[in-house]
Amino acid sequence: MEGTKHDGWASRWGMILAMAGSAVGLGNFLRFPVQASQNGGGAFIIPYLVSLVILGIPLMWMEWAMGRYGGAFTRGSLPSVFHLLWPRRVAKYLGGIGILLTFVVSVYYVYIESWSLAYSFFALTGRFERITEHTQMASFLKGFQGLERNEFFQGGGWAYFFLLVTLVINLWILSRGISKGIEWFSKLAMPLLFFMGLVLVVRVFSLGSPFRPDWNLNAALGFLWNPDFKALTNPGVWLAAAGQVFFTLSLGWGQILTYATYLHKNDDIALSGLTAVSLNEACEVILGASIGIIAAYLFFGPQMTVEIAKGGSFDLGFVSMPVIFTQIPAGRLFAFFWFLLLFFAGITSSIALIQPSVHFLASAFDMDSTRASSIVGVVMFACVQPVYFFLGKGYLDELDFIAGTMGIVFFGLIEVVLFVWVFGANRAWKEITRDNDIAVPSFFKPLLTWVTPVALLVLLLAWCVKEAPAFLFFEGIPKEHIGTRWAARAFVLVMFSVICVLIKLKKERLTQMTALEVPE
Repeated sequence: MEGTKHDGWASRWGMILAMAGSAVGLGNFLRFPVQASQNGGGAFIIPYLVSLVILGIPLMWMEWAMGRYGGAFTRGSLPSVFHLLWPRRVAKYLGGIGILLTFVVSVYYVYIESWSLAYSFFALTGRFERITEHTQMASFLKGFQGLERNEFFQGGGWAYFFLLVTLVINLWILSRGISKGIEWFSKLAMPLLFFMGLVLVVRVFSLGSPFRPDWNLNAALGFLWNPDFKALTNPGVWLAAAGQVFFTLSLGWGQILTYATYLHKNDDIALSGLTAVSLNEACEVILGASIGIIAAYLFFGPQMTVEIAKGGSFDLGFVSMPVIFTQIPAGRLFAFFWFLLLFFAGITSSIALIQPSVHFLASAFDMDSTRASSIVGVVMFACVQPVYFFLGKGYLDELDFIAGTMGIVFFGLIEVVLFVWVFGANRAWKEITRDNDIAVPSFFKPLLTWVTPVALLVLLLAWCVKEAPAFLFFEGIPKEHIGTRWAARAFVLVMFSVICVLIKLKKERLTQMTALEVPE
């Protein structure tokens, strides 16, 4: 058992901002508009909202409830919370999967996040302000990443430097603990993020097209939001919407659960959870959808914007947007806002991803947050090296598929089965609905008991059918990249083995408790 926690949320608003920050990430501003434009435009919102109701909100409340329940016993780490819900040895190792997923994702997420910090610096210094061609900016990105030597970069030194800076910033915040670290930074970063987002939306909406009058704001909004209801008959659109909701709320990683362990046992989770979700949705649906794709349409037109969307999030964020900023008045300032916004969105998520590992070490081995974050930092530094050096050979893509796609849905399904079916539907519902500032609607109980686990199972099976053959047999993968992908798989297995050993070695320091007295 972990000992008594000496840190926690200093204020409710700070906790909500931290929870929202864990969800608000690069995907809100880069992934969502691309998904919407490719999957029916305005019609995409229908499966998106359905998925939010049957997947997002129930799982969100469930993770908050699981965390608060475990935190009442000072059991803050995922293995201990799982063991509390199901007092079997295997439960601890199931909780270890959550630590594995968050750690693996954080290893490559911090690297991607560091690009936005680097580009915010490049924006201020004017390093790319004379680039006006899409192909040139793509070369700039590749040169920065060290994938090629060109007129802009002679190696990946800049990328490596900003990777180290970003890693240090993350670990410094975590070393300060919950109230003085994570909460303090969230109170600073989240308001600034919203401010910069609103400034960018106003600027984009006032741009107009410098090339053709028919590439105007109304046409751009229509490109993104005009509904193609035929898309609703495509199962792939529904899967994309469910996946987007899952990713955007950071469900199935255990980071929300970990944050919730710092709640007091009678703290509200219903209203606080909905507030955090609402802040995330505002970032995604209002801000995220109103910047990148809209600006791309105004400058590049419908055909090129389709190609940009097909190119994915990195093309939109790090190639197309910088080209646009080089062609508008005060573009250097707006480019700085854009990339600093992405950096704040990324770092509020990455500290949430790293925290389960830090807290596991701190609570299980009686360390303070400084020592635990230092150990995690050393391990992360070693583990990020192949992500950096093998960027163009599929190492990152392999980790993202294992931990960031399939893994989180699998772990989310484990959470639901454990909390609702093993711990018990009635006990789970009682924990979700007690001591809240608003009543949780009763229809969420059958949703969480039946609909949500079935939806997760369908989502997992659909992705297995669609992606498993290519994953298992490296379909479409160049032969020279197969070795690095095997290395990525080996890394995941090694890290899980290490986590299992640590779980077995963890100290038991308090008398075991088996039930929480829940007030009627």
